[in-house]
Amino acid sequence: MDQEHSAKDRLSYPYNQDLSGVLRRMNRRTPFSRQRLANDPVTAAYVRAGMQLIRRHLGPGAERVLNDPEDENSLGRPLLSFLSQRAVVAELAKNPEPFPRVGTTATLRCSWRSHSDYIADLLSFGLWSLHEPALYDSRIGPDTERLLDGPDFVEAAHRLCFYDLTTVVDGPTFRLELVATAASEGDEVIQEALAANHQGAMEPWKQVYQEMFLARGLRLRPGVSLDDFAGMLAALASGYALRRIGNPALVSIDTSEERCIFGTAALALLLGCVERVAEDGAAEVSIDEAIRELVYGQPQGERQQPVLPAPPHTSQEGGPASSQGETCAFSARLDQLCNDQQSPEVRRAATALRNLLSQPHA
Repeated sequence: MDQEHSAKDRLSYPYNQDLSGVLRRMNRRTPFSRQRLANDPVTAAYVRAGMQLIRRHLGPGAERVLNDPEDENSLGRPLLSFLSQRAVVAELAKNPEPFPRVGTTATLRCSWRSHSDYIADLLSFGLWSLHEPALYDSRIGPDTERLLDGPDFVEAAHRLCFYDLTTVVDGPTFRLELVATAASEGDEVIQEALAANHQGAMEPWKQVYQEMFLARGLRLRPGVSLDDFAGMLAALASGYALRRIGNPALVSIDTSEERCIFGTAALALLLGCVERVAEDGAAEVSIDEAIRELVYGQPQGERQQPVLPAPPHTSQEGGPASSQGETCAFSARLDQLCNDQQSPEVRRAATALRNLLSQPHA
């Protein structure tokens, strides 16, 4: 036992820690045996080996090996190994009518210079088709019009977010995007496909947002560009989709009301990022300034001055009604405001008050 602990202690962090609360499916019958196996150095070695494989293939610093030394785009893509040429040809035979169902690896190689080029085009199509419904889905058009005019803005925004999230979650292409993103480090082909399609997916919506702002008399706050706003909304959609796929209970979707939390988040983002077009002479308010006004109750730029202490209470006859302790505390605070590194206005006001109080009563 002592030798086991010694070997365990010599492992690097975090493998030298108690892993019994982490590795909870060890193949042992009793809790004691499972705990012991979870903290066995051999178990730690297997765990580290797996982590190294993840790092090697996914990054950061993922290793990239050329399948063809003469083709710089022929990077091996282990996460996409299910898309091998043989697998694609075998799947082609299962295509429904009227798609052709006869093909060979030779014709596949003839159509694309390398399998990397095929993968890049497949990613481009998959990511494009992920967002393409926005351009033709019969549900989308009417609600985008309602964003521009009429009283149903909030309801339309909720429905559009519902359509977007359900389209992403219910299709395979977002999952392809996740796999491609995980494998993209050091792979310019995948990176370019991801970047181009992300940009292309946001362009139609950026036009909708711009028209919405103009029609509703809104503008983005200083420091927030249209690209920023569109990117934040896209990030919200991707984040909620990822959580929904990983654990549906975390992101509820109300199909009867056609609502989901993404709609609420999108409206909250809109509320924070836009403001009414100001009248002539009105100052523009940034997000930081709006938050300061909301949280602190004052716009940025209004310096919060130290509050002068209230003078001691006096009786109707003019004599002090405060206790001697309160009077001493007041005087000490007043002296502090006069002598400390306060703003000139505070020092002048405190000095004037102290001089006034020091004068004998008439």
